Amino acid sequence: MASGRTDAPVATDARPKRRRLPGVAVRPGSVKQARLDSGLSLAQLGKGHVTAPAIYLIEVGRTRPSLPTLEHIARRTGKPVEFFLAEPAGAADGTQANLIALEVMVADGRNHEAIALGLSLLESGSSAFRLGRIRFFLAQAYIGASQPHRAPPLLADARSHFEAVNDGVMLAECIGAQAALANLAQSKDAVTLAEMALSVCRGLKPVPVPTEARLLGILATAHASNHDWDKAVAGFEESIQVGGGIFDLRRTARLYGQLGSAYQEVGEAEAAVRYAMRSVAILEVLRDRAAMARSENSLARVLIARGDLDGARTHLDRALELSGEGDVNFGRSQILLSHCELAMREGKIEQADELARQALELAEGLEEGASIAEAHLWVGRIADRRGDHQAVDRAFEDAISGFEALGLRERLLHCHGAYAEILERRGEVAKAYAHMKEALQASRPGLLRREEQQERVTSA
Repeated sequence: MASGRTDAPVATDARPKRRRLPGVAVRPGSVKQARLDSGLSLAQLGKGHVTAPAIYLIEVGRTRPSLPTLEHIARRTGKPVEFFLAEPAGAADGTQANLIALEVMVADGRNHEAIALGLSLLESGSSAFRLGRIRFFLAQAYIGASQPHRAPPLLADARSHFEAVNDGVMLAECIGAQAALANLAQSKDAVTLAEMALSVCRGLKPVPVPTEARLLGILATAHASNHDWDKAVAGFEESIQVGGGIFDLRRTARLYGQLGSAYQEVGEAEAAVRYAMRSVAILEVLRDRAAMARSENSLARVLIARGDLDGARTHLDRALELSGEGDVNFGRSQILLSHCELAMREGKIEQADELARQALELAEGLEEGASIAEAHLWVGRIADRRGDHQAVDRAFEDAISGFEALGLRERLLHCHGAYAEILERRGEVAKAYAHMKEALQASRPGLLRREEQQERVTSA
């Protein structure tokens, strides 16, 4: 007969021993103070996690809580984890060397190594005092490894940490990283976050110049994403001026590439080509594949605008080659869409269709919202060249809804306008007019409503 006991002995290999987590050094008296401030008893504080006697031993300093236990205490008392932490004693803090190694790995682009080290540091639980920096650099590594969806919670926790310990420099860096991530996702929050980070940075005495220059570049990129080209150009130029000699070559190359793109949009083609060529020349030395792929793509788009299709193809081929190496996948869809535009200019409809669908599939896999909507727009244009009206309508509906959801007003305006032109050629004038009205509304919210109200007043 089988036994009903649940605590019967089992083979040692069937139930592995639970690894005991290391204890975290806490500031003497902090746990008791937090408990009393929140009006909790020993049992109430430990409820659902640890016993009352265990809480007592932690309060009197006879035992150290594990990091999960300390986080439980923090949640129950409404205090940040940092409230309880005792600052490590300099040389005795073994995590410091690992943290430096983590930062170096991120700077060198060894993102997978950095992810492994960062996760091990978080898992160890003994490095609570440095949680903010660990999470910050781990988030940077995830972004660099084309896993940006893993970064937001890490950056949010890191930001809370830096706010709690009043670390202004790292707080500015962390908010700046959130802004840069918003730029990657083409979120409308990017400008607000970048301006907030810059404000925090400039409130420090003295102002950390490298951080200020970096944040100016992030803000300029956000303005460029919103097609606010005058602010983008001014921001990139200020970033380069502020950075001066402190910028490393990689960052300078990135800024030159962004500045070239901004000059292209304001119609200064010669300046655009000059800065784009400078960016590529520097990055060729550094062999920074990710940034170089972006610069090659930016230069190719300038050349397409100037009608130099052969030159554009050379740079786009190189951009695709670079983006196919290592971890460079995030942003590759934009390069494919540039190739699609070039193929359309050359009348290669089948090739353009294949490129647009490749870009769409990649963008969907990486959850690149703006690239998904842009790819649908190109699918619609290609379907128009083939005379497939139903496919045109489906593609533009997807593109318009995508741009609307992201709040990308300028791209939404462009999409409505492109669809209206197609509808007009098809003879669907009323539908075309409706999309032209939507384009106008996207460019100047409230304008049509005011005009209709004025018409009613005039006719009354």
